Amino acid sequence: MRELDLRYPTCPIRNVLSRFSDKWSLLILLNLQGKEKMRYKELLTAIPDISQKMLSSTLKQLESDHFISRKAFAEIPPRVEYSLTATGKSLIPVLNVMIDWSLGHFEEVTR
Repeated sequence: MRELDLRYPTCPIRNVLSRFSDKWSLLILLNLQGKEKMRYKELLTAIPDISQKMLSSTLKQLESDHFISRKAFAEIPPRVEYSLTATGKSLIPVLNVMIDWSLGHFEEVTR
């Protein structure tokens, strides 16, 4: 494992992991896993406790960080589709390891 200097703002942990480590980003990324694309309403339905405002802002952030792509269609009503980018897809195996770890240690951590 590489040695990191965690004391400085230029640390990769601070600058990269913080981009997707909140619960909403993780849930969005995991919902997009294995799917070619999802529409806004599908994501909202898949994550019932997220507000529309939080979903919108999290999607914008994930797009600006290059984890997801957004495709808007000039239709009425408007249609927008979201999908994982190559960067987002490369993150999924890491997230799956985290999920496995969480499942194995859930009771210990939440006691």
